[in-house]
Amino acid sequence: MNIRKKITFTYVALSTFSTLLLCVLVFIMFRQNNQYHFLKRLEDRAKIVASIHFQNDPEKIRYYSNLKKNGLEELIQEEEFVLKVNSENSFEYNVNLDVPNEFYTHILQSGRDWYEVDDKYYLGQIFTENDQKYIVIVAARDRMGKNTLVFIVRIMFFGGIGFLLLAFFFGRVLARRVFYPVARITKEVQRISASNLHNRLPQVKNSPELSDLTATFNGMLDRLETSFEIQANFINNASHELKTPITTIIAEAEIMLLKDRKTEEYINSLSTIYNQASRLGNLTESLLKLTQTGYDGKKQVQDIARIDELLLEVKSDIDKIYPDNRVVVKLNFAPEDSNLLLIPCNKPLLELAINNIITNGVKYSDNNEVFVMLTANTETIKIAINDIGIGIPPEDIPHLYEPFFRGKIAAKYNGYGLGLPLAMKIIRMHNGELQVQSEQEKGTIVTIVFKKSNIKNSNVDS
Repeated sequence: MNIRKKITFTYVALSTFSTLLLCVLVFIMFRQNNQYHFLKRLEDRAKIVASIHFQNDPEKIRYYSNLKKNGLEELIQEEEFVLKVNSENSFEYNVNLDVPNEFYTHILQSGRDWYEVDDKYYLGQIFTENDQKYIVIVAARDRMGKNTLVFIVRIMFFGGIGFLLLAFFFGRVLARRVFYPVARITKEVQRISASNLHNRLPQVKNSPELSDLTATFNGMLDRLETSFEIQANFINNASHELKTPITTIIAEAEIMLLKDRKTEEYINSLSTIYNQASRLGNLTESLLKLTQTGYDGKKQVQDIARIDELLLEVKSDIDKIYPDNRVVVKLNFAPEDSNLLLIPCNKPLLELAINNIITNGVKYSDNNEVFVMLTANTETIKIAINDIGIGIPPEDIPHLYEPFFRGKIAAKYNGYGLGLPLAMKIIRMHNGELQVQSEQEKGTIVTIVFKKSNIKNSNVDS
């Protein structure tokens, strides 16, 4: 059963329950109202019967008799009984009066009571005349009340059926109106595929919930479209970067195999093949490391390292690659408490990320000074890497983390455009933040921030 039918039947069920509850309430109140008014009529009759019984004047007896016959509405199967009370617990019994003993007991105790059996009502009251008590009982059938009660039940029955039919009709209309925007959204969603991710759902008016749903779905489409574009660019760039050295190696080998050549030619050819193979190896290694950071970050965290020692190890590695580098690691702002410098991490990957960022500073500043400053407190560990190189144009900053992206200014330097995306993924894997501030021709400041609250949640066995 679809949701539209569920809403319709739920609406009908609730309407049925509400209608039934209302009918029961109306029936009870109507019946009690009938009883109240009929008992009042019996009470008036009892007073007249008592007056006729107590009068010794024939004229007054005649007057009350005429009032009873002509002034009051006739009752069906009316019966009247006057019973003399002898004491608190005894009275003159009438064998023609078939009522339970409790009825007499309640009358003697409270002075008034009524009793109903087979739609016939008995009303009893105590009257006193010359210090003598009497029980006056008047009985009759409330035929009119019964007929009106049957009539109102019929009205409620047929009216209830009609109301339920209307409820079913309006329930279907309500479900259709409620789910029309949802059906339209579903129809629009079915049209969207990988080939037309630029399409967006129309905004829904007068419905905040559906409007939020539409906005959320459109936001997801924005992210998917961006991801597809990045993936397409990644594949195109990766295939191009991989194809170039492979093509060069094959072409060089084919040329060398065409005929015998001099030793110097073989050496030059092998040198070319070696360089292209090294480039291919470096590129493949970078791609593998970039893929590795796509795994679950918590599973990657294995070690607890001191961040100051890690920075010094990175500096040592850079010294081997760039012996004349001018990287300065400043640890004078680091706290004396070594516990504040501990960080759970995948040490090789974190070293790689920081190495890539510092190496970029060295490369894009033409081996100018690069300052690495470490600060830490009870809340954060912060590494600031500042260079005075070529900087980054504002239009390139949004694309910094796209693999293989290289700005126009950076294109003249050797590289694949994988270092910063790889560093960003590794730092994010360690629940850190990577912030880049740059001004063209003035330099770049890259800040890595690890929050202690995130560090505590890392999956590390200390």
